[in-house]
This record gives sequence, structure tokens and C-alpha cells, in this order.
Amino acid sequence: MKLIPIKLLTAIAIIFLASAFIKGGKPALHTIGDSTVRNSNKETWGWGTPIASLFDTTKIHVENNAMAGRSTRTFLSEGRWDKVLETLKPGDFVTMQFGHNDGSVPDTTKAGRRGVLKGTGEETKVLTWPDGKVETVHTYGWYIRKFVRETKAKGATPIVLSMIPRNIFKDGKVVRANNDFGKWAAEVAKEENAYFVDLNKITADKYDALGPDKVKLYFPGDHTHTNLEGAKVNAASVVEGIRELKDCNLKKYLL
Repeated sequence: MKLIPIKLLTAIAIIFLASAFIKGGKPALHTIGDSTVRNSNKETWGWGTPIASLFDTTKIHVENNAMAGRSTRTFLSEGRWDKVLETLKPGDFVTMQFGHNDGSVPDTTKAGRRGVLKGTGEETKVLTWPDGKVETVHTYGWYIRKFVRETKAKGATPIVLSMIPRNIFKDGKVVRANNDFGKWAAEVAKEENAYFVDLNKITADKYDALGPDKVKLYFPGDHTHTNLEGAKVNAASVVEGIRELKDCNLKKYLL
């Protein structure tokens, strides 16, 4: 009989200490996105890995939750966003960068399983998968808006980023995303009163200055995925954008 109170006291103490740790723990920076944010870290790297070295990790925890091959649609449908959301607490930050895998026509084929509707509106497309599962596909902006709103609801700070530019030059300049995904990301951030970093522009300006011959050294296999040096360039661009954000508390954790 004497063992029961001891067990109860032990359980209460564990719960109390765990609660105190969570409440008093340092804030976290979560990154969500595709392979340009998190990759194999072998030949190709995402910027979400080297960016940790640009923060004081004694004061903030940097966690790369991005996953290669994902679009806004599949990051949500696979439950990856829910896992991030479960861990979010007041004072945390979430950077979100998508677009590279969102461009196909949305359907249930291998090519279209990641695709979303264009724009930022409320249009939808209902799909029925071979197993009978029904999926409602939304616009790119709808998904970003959902991430932003649910981040805020947790007391965390959302930061929307435009996607990094591909190694595609036209007339001596890098092709930019300011007429599609970059534009839509900026529009949603403005509508939702969220922070926005025009990562596409910041890095594209650097690429324009370097020129095609030097830029191609960052891309070992294709025009989308960078090596570690290229990932560091993009990580630095993210930090440059964060430093320019007015009244964003994430800045105080930068080195």
C-alpha cells in the first residue's frame, strides 16, 4: 500500500518536470519545403541543413522538416504538416518554401499526384483515386494560407519564402518566379499579414552577378538541386532576407 503514493508522486513529478521543460525550453525554427530545403546531403544539399550554422543554436533549436519530392499538396496529404504542427509552441518559427514540385496538372497519375491548382483562390478539383479515396485539391495559395494560419494559431511565427531559382538563364539573366509561385507566395503573405522573404530574388540577383559559368558549378546533376556550396548560398540568402524583416524576433537568434 505504501508503494502507491510513491508511484503517484513520481508520476506527478515527471509530468511537472516535463511541462516545465516544454514551457521553459528554447524556441524552435522549423523549415518545411521540398528537396531544395532538405536533400540527401551527399552530392546534393538543401539550404535547410547549412542554415543551422548561421543561428545561435544554444538559444534556438533549428529543425529541418522539409522532405524531397514534396509539394504543398503532398506535404499536407502525407501528414507531414500535422507532425510539425503537433510540436509547435508559442515563440516558435516556421519557414515555408514550396513551388518546385507544385506545377503539374493535379490528377492521380504519377506525374500529377503532386500538382496543385494555380493561383491563390478558393478553386478546387475533386479527384477519385483507384482505391476509391476522394481528394480535394486546392490552389497553391490555399495550401500556403493553411500553413500560415495554423502556425499562427499555435502562437508561432510563419515566414513565407519564395522558391529558390533554378539554374536556367535567358538572355544572360536567371529566370525568376515572380510571375507564378513567387508572386503567389508574396500575395498570400501580404493577405495573411505574415512575414515574406523573396528568396527567389535574393539568390537570383547573386546568380546574375556571378554569371552562368560560375553558377553551374553549384548544380552537379540538374538545374534544380545544388551542391553544398550552392545550399550555403541559399542559406545565406534566407538569412539576408530575415535580417530585413521588420520586428521579426527570429533576427535576434542569428549569429
